[in-house]
Amino acid sequence: MQGTVDGFGYGLVTPVAAYVMACLGGALGLRCTTRSVRGEGSFRPGWLALGATAIGSGVWSMHFIAMMGFTVEEAPIGYDKATTFASLAVGIVMAGIGIFIVGHRGATRMSLVTGGTITGLGVASMHYLGMNGIRLPGRIEYDTLTVALSVLVAVVAATAALWAAVSVHGFMVSLGASLLMGLAVSGMHYTGMAAVSVHVHEAVDAAVAGDPPAELLAPMLVGPAVFLLVAGIAVLFDPLLVTGGPDRHGRGDGRALRPDLPAPGIRRPVARASGRGAGRDPWGADRR
Repeated sequence: MQGTVDGFGYGLVTPVAAYVMACLGGALGLRCTTRSVRGEGSFRPGWLALGATAIGSGVWSMHFIAMMGFTVEEAPIGYDKATTFASLAVGIVMAGIGIFIVGHRGATRMSLVTGGTITGLGVASMHYLGMNGIRLPGRIEYDTLTVALSVLVAVVAATAALWAAVSVHGFMVSLGASLLMGLAVSGMHYTGMAAVSVHVHEAVDAAVAGDPPAELLAPMLVGPAVFLLVAGIAVLFDPLLVTGGPDRHGRGDGRALRPDLPAPGIRRPVARASGRGAGRDPWGADRR
């Protein structure tokens, strides 16, 4: 028989909480990617890895917070731990590949399309792998067209987010981009959930393989939530990461990060030379 699916078992609590987590993960991930692109040195891979983990954890947390409100009236629901954890790993790894492509190749059209596509497919893969971890006395079916739409939303959102990470530098503009990214990721989730229909077996057994949602998901969400909190605190100690502009040491310009180049607006003196070059100004200008 056809099951009665409800994605808002706790009303607006789960959608709002899920959106906040998506925005937090997106904000941290985008700022870390921005920091890696604008900085130099051995710390770039570290910023990219932190950004990938932040985005993956934020999207995964958003998904399973939202799933706590998912119920089927005619059947109990459980979750398989291994599959649920695997979906987190897939989200982080795929986001990492996309971010590293953009972080190392810059804001070229090809790198943005490639990185955005991989990251978006990672978000979609995380979602549907997590859905595959659901255990209930029946089967879950999907509408193909709606699934394709949800994947498209994920790819477009990821591409736009990566573009913002390498092109937007102001804090308020980046905050707006993070809010839009959270909206897009949440939209992808609920678009995917709109594709779901459940066919419940006629004889429903109350015992379902897997752990109940509250018992499994609530403790699992603690780890990513703590990571995002710690990462957010760490971000506050890097002014360039927060503002996207110069910090109090003047490191907002790429030239300021390199000691071999003069700071903006300062000309380096040129040594006097004998002969024909003796009449040149020490600052590099000809005497008139």
